[in-house]
Amino acid sequence: MGLLFSVRRVVRCTNYYIYFLGSPSNSFFFQTWNMYRWFYHWPQTQHDTTTKMACCGNCFCCQCCCREGETRTPEELTILGEIRDEEDEILPRKDYESLDYDRCINEPHVEFLEGIDNKKAKKYEAIRWMMMFAIGVTVGLVGLFVDFFVHLFTKIKFTVVGDSVEKCTDKGCLPLSLLELLAFNMTFIFIASVLVLIEPVAAGSGIPEIKSYLNGVKIPGIVRLRTFLCKAAGVLFSVAGGLFVGKEGPMIHSGAIVGAGLPQFESITFKRIKFDFPYFRSDRDKRDFVSAGAAAGVAAAFGAPIGGMLFSLEEGSSFWNQALTWKVLFCSMSATFTLNFFRSGINFSKWGSFQLPGLLNFGEFKCPDGDKNCHLWTAMDLAFFVLMGVVGGLLGALFNCMNRKLAKYRIRHIHPKAKFIRVLESLLVSMVTTVVIFAASVLLGECRDLSSPTTHNTTLSGSEDINSTIRRFFCTNKTYNDMATLFFNPQEAAIHQLFHQDGTFSPVTLSVFFLLYFLLACWTYGVSVPSGLFVPSLLCGAAFGRLVSNILKVKLGMDIYSGTFALIGAAAFLGGVVRMTISLTVILIESTNEITYGLPIMITLMVAKWTGDFFNKGIYDIHIQLRGVPLLEWETEIEMDKLTASDIMEPNLTYVYPHTRVQSLVSILRTTVYHAFPVVTENRQNEQDFMKGNILVSNNIHFKKSSVMSRAGEQRRRCQSMKSYPSSELRNVCDEQNAAVEPAEEGEDLLQQMLERRYAPYPNLYPDQSPSEEWTMEERFRPLTFHGVILRSQLVNLLIRGVCYAENQSSATQPRLSYAEMTEDYPRYPDIHDLDLALLNPRMIVDVTPYMNSCPYTVSPNTRISQVFNLFRTMGLRHLPVVNAVGEIVGIITRHNLTQEFLVAKLRQHYITI
Repeated sequence: MGLLFSVRRVVRCTNYYIYFLGSPSNSFFFQTWNMYRWFYHWPQTQHDTTTKMACCGNCFCCQCCCREGETRTPEELTILGEIRDEEDEILPRKDYESLDYDRCINEPHVEFLEGIDNKKAKKYEAIRWMMMFAIGVTVGLVGLFVDFFVHLFTKIKFTVVGDSVEKCTDKGCLPLSLLELLAFNMTFIFIASVLVLIEPVAAGSGIPEIKSYLNGVKIPGIVRLRTFLCKAAGVLFSVAGGLFVGKEGPMIHSGAIVGAGLPQFESITFKRIKFDFPYFRSDRDKRDFVSAGAAAGVAAAFGAPIGGMLFSLEEGSSFWNQALTWKVLFCSMSATFTLNFFRSGINFSKWGSFQLPGLLNFGEFKCPDGDKNCHLWTAMDLAFFVLMGVVGGLLGALFNCMNRKLAKYRIRHIHPKAKFIRVLESLLVSMVTTVVIFAASVLLGECRDLSSPTTHNTTLSGSEDINSTIRRFFCTNKTYNDMATLFFNPQEAAIHQLFHQDGTFSPVTLSVFFLLYFLLACWTYGVSVPSGLFVPSLLCGAAFGRLVSNILKVKLGMDIYSGTFALIGAAAFLGGVVRMTISLTVILIESTNEITYGLPIMITLMVAKWTGDFFNKGIYDIHIQLRGVPLLEWETEIEMDKLTASDIMEPNLTYVYPHTRVQSLVSILRTTVYHAFPVVTENRQNEQDFMKGNILVSNNIHFKKSSVMSRAGEQRRRCQSMKSYPSSELRNVCDEQNAAVEPAEEGEDLLQQMLERRYAPYPNLYPDQSPSEEWTMEERFRPLTFHGVILRSQLVNLLIRGVCYAENQSSATQPRLSYAEMTEDYPRYPDIHDLDLALLNPRMIVDVTPYMNSCPYTVSPNTRISQVFNLFRTMGLRHLPVVNAVGEIVGIITRHNLTQEFLVAKLRQHYITI
């Protein structure tokens, strides 16, 4: 089999070499250069997809052509059908749409703005503030609902199982206690998995999806009401089911959904929920509310309103403004104090006392009363904190690497199968986790003296004291099981034990607990249940930090505060996994309510991030990458400035004219998937007469023809590369659209060659002409004067509402739509296939000029990539036209043209060209 595989590679490379020997040029250098460039040349399709040409890297030809040490990307290998290694195999991907964060400045929008005076503007701003307050209060109530039922279900489970264990310890019926625990856990997990089957996007923490949404990528169903219901209900069952997951991540997702849906006053899931509320009918407004909702979710989860605002800024939003900062902080404060008010009243019966700020509270860190030699931390401890940051970064990188492999396996082998396979996987994880917890507590737990001193009494989320969470399972009187104390408690109680109990856990117990928790948490994150990663990472890191403090105390005899090292260990591991810095520092400071921890936490997180980034990305970025989401980072690499806009733009445009027939618009909309179309005009006058006797005009016309030549030549090269693809479908693209091209005679003018060949043109869009098969290359690629951009949704809306005029009428007779009518169907605009063609006269003409964006952001073909990237990302653009100095559109740039993979491949092509 290996011999046949090698022979097939040699035959393929030989065919490629013979193909280039038949090149029109007689120059051996030209032939060799063409072969070299062929392996690196790759075409791109318009607007939303990228396709790359590659070399296999193993055959002799490829080794000759490729530079030393250079490898092909997985996407390139996939196109050639060659997979170098299973690790490099690219996963199935889909084309994600972008969101319209940029305002469309057209006549209806201008008329809408002109109708807003100062009084209406203040009313609009007041309504926005009210929406922020409503979002914060709602998120706080959602957190209260989740926390109440998680606490209820967990208390019932541990009470029943605990009583059974106490009875069966002496009677020898511990397997019965294990079966009871399995019944509770697997029932809860089964319910959570079924809810995820109803809405698959409710699985996981939701932070990667929300981060992608705020970055400008549309993920179907991510902010729907059905997703919210499945997420909020599913997370309480997954946490109560004993999986190593947290409810803080899903709280962020739930808050984002509340922010997206509440200001709309309508629901797609429940169609009867629809109120006449004409405000906030755009992706731009929804983005601001989603940012506020995500920040409110963090604030409710950790009791950290400032950290929530910074989280939304650091990890989520790609586009930010000063006014939004204050509104998001107000929303976060509303969520924090709403949750605090109700939890304090319910748990302590002291309404208005505000004693429980968040779902997760680390408690108060303080030295024992009367101990003057005790300090929370000293300057000497910073060296150990830095080392813990390094270890935390290494452990986080290992965690992310293992979880990435598991996620790739699930995408390849579990997700394509029947949906019930995902439920079985969740049940398998639940069963293994339960058995491991029970067996570790029975076999590996140490019975320690109950009289071990505690640092101080700390109150948990309820009215119970921290000493009430000590478990005596499988131990005799006046002793307790240290392993069971960690495993047979809610994760928040276990974190409190590690932070505030002193002298209760042996190094062996902490080591085993850390190892088991690390492996099971890594396996769990990614199963089809709503799950968060913050609390498992904090608990795992706290065990690591507590282990370090025990070693320093016992082996080195150092007088240190164990709770501080547990907190630093939690920060180090969590920072190594998620790679957050600013927001996580503030979240941890607010959760501890101890400002003196600011410096060690910040240093630890920075070191953990730098260490982890040396090996891989954060866990959320890894899952975004595995989903193939075209996420735009904060900035591009400096090396990318060697490219310009003309190097990455899409030159093959599908455009419309200011006045276009209905039949042409319908044809374009039904045969393309593009979401925006340039509005252009052409100059069809004879230019030859102007060239006589006027050198200036002659040079200008020659310059314009050179632009024609470059654009036409670009498409020729693309078609030749597509014909060389192994895939027959890609070869047929050129065969169906373009006529056969015969080899050119040597020395013949290249421009004249292209002008004489006949190509199938784009559909003719002029209302007074019909499509022609006799268009020359010059006619097809003549310079197009750019006037604006119109969206697909706008064109469909015009056609459905019958906005057009007859040939014998003036365009002034065309009906006019208001801004409210243009945005009435948001966010689900009608599709072109919903259009009833029987109601339209195909000969009617549509004037699109009042509804197009006549002043979009544009760039010059010579603009450097860093400028293009910053403009595109900062302004939240979806399409960026490339317009030359004389107002002619020469290409368009979309999100896919600015992804890291696309830019790297283009940079490689640039190096070969020079």
